[in-house]
Amino acid sequence: METIHIYHTNDVHSHFENWPRIQQFLSRKKAMHQEVGEDVFLFDIGDFIDRWHPYTEATKGQGNIALLNECEFTAVTIGNNEGVNLPYENLNHLYDEAEFDVLVANLHKNKEEYPNWIKPYNIYHTKKGTRIGVIGLTAPFIQLYELLGWNLTEPLSELKKWLHSLKDDADVIILLSHLGLHEDEQIAAEFPDIDVILGAHTHHFLEEGKQVGNTLLGAAGKYGYFVGHITISLDEQKTIKSKSAILYDVKELPLVQNEQEQIATYLKKGKELLNQKVTSLIKQMPNDPFQETELSLFLCKALREWCSADCAMINAGLLLGPLAGDVTDYDLLAICPHPINPCVVELTGKELYEILRESKDEGIHHKHIKGLGFRGTILGVFVYDRISFQGNTIFVDGSELNHEKTYTLALPDMFTFGHFFKGVLPYKQKKYFLPEFLRDILKWKLQRDL
Repeated sequence: METIHIYHTNDVHSHFENWPRIQQFLSRKKAMHQEVGEDVFLFDIGDFIDRWHPYTEATKGQGNIALLNECEFTAVTIGNNEGVNLPYENLNHLYDEAEFDVLVANLHKNKEEYPNWIKPYNIYHTKKGTRIGVIGLTAPFIQLYELLGWNLTEPLSELKKWLHSLKDDADVIILLSHLGLHEDEQIAAEFPDIDVILGAHTHHFLEEGKQVGNTLLGAAGKYGYFVGHITISLDEQKTIKSKSAILYDVKELPLVQNEQEQIATYLKKGKELLNQKVTSLIKQMPNDPFQETELSLFLCKALREWCSADCAMINAGLLLGPLAGDVTDYDLLAICPHPINPCVVELTGKELYEILRESKDEGIHHKHIKGLGFRGTILGVFVYDRISFQGNTIFVDGSELNHEKTYTLALPDMFTFGHFFKGVLPYKQKKYFLPEFLRDILKWKLQRDL
């Protein structure tokens, strides 16, 4: 009999506060298994980086890659935080120093060709000669990748294409899937040749895995709260006899010596690197999620001007603090950490009226938001540029809103992903502006106008 151990992480999102324990745990487990002659593989399933953290922002993710190197990961796939939250050149060089494989079957630099840092899949050999075939897939944000200069293909068609080779070349097939639980379950049902799917993207965690047909699903939640462990046993003929999955709760793992100092070091390094002066303010620009402020109006105006739109709106909860005195890149990250891009939607006056009417609903202002790139807590009130209200009448750039006219509205892209203004926005064409985040637009206007 042969026993193979697979440890996996996913959706860490630069939560380095959990990383020292994860690193120590993986190092000890790897040494323990290798001592008794058992093979160990370490995989990360994407969204390891997140630009809310100063160290990630300052190094454009390369600091994160150094952490994976230190842990001696075998391979990773990418998530949307690597793929669409970095400019083309930064992603293209993110893995320059990587000592592990980057497996993504559905990301190309043009129609057919992979960038030199990607393989669609790889075959790993155990000491006993078992061939482990590992393939990676990432979430199909096709339009956003195209805007950044990449060619992203539909994941299932790529899986079908490469699975023929994998079946010939491997005894065990593992999919690193940054697609989400629903898609993983669908793949398991449709492709029984896949033995294990390690999942991500929807932040689901499967305490003892989930068996779907022949396939074992594993997933470790988010933020490094858990580490996953898959154990596979095979007989002499390379036939799998058993598969099992467990999760380790990181807060229950042994403490690391100088743990807090390590965590503080990541923050300190990032702050030092981002200590670049943007501008100096004569007076403070306060923030308040529940009322219009000079700062929220300033960002809203910057958004409209950047997008050359007729009007704009943002939610005040995007700004997590005030600005005062010397403003640095770190200050802008601290008050606006979201990987949210500008977006423009073309609307009829009637559609714009519906959106603005809904935006005035006080119930929505107190809504707690998770996901969609939002790194704050509460939505807050809406703030507008070139939109004003007098009683029941709405004005755009000083003229009364005309229901038959066409208007362009600039807004944060988080409002276009199906959770807000559902009567209008899901059905409209959107123009996204990448790679700049809202904080980049704020920096541009601060440097230009102040």
